[in-house]
Amino acid sequence: MATTCDDHEVKTRWPELVGKLGDTAKETIEKENPGLREVVIVLEGSAIDEAYFTDRVRVWVDETNVVIRVPKVG
Repeated sequence: MATTCDDHEVKTRWPELVGKLGDTAKETIEKENPGLREVVIVLEGSAIDEAYFTDRVRVWVDETNVVIRVPKVG
């Protein structure tokens, strides 16, 4: 999924990264959406705030650093 911004599309979801390594996913997201303030790798079960930010992506990983949820802006 993407949104339009100044006549170009900005990627906001990365379903293709589920099953990939967290570090690889983070690098891909930063490359495909350089306007993000923060791309954070989060271990499954970690406590997080519920705040929604349009310039942040959480990359949820399991104990082996494999992405387990679709990374998306929020």
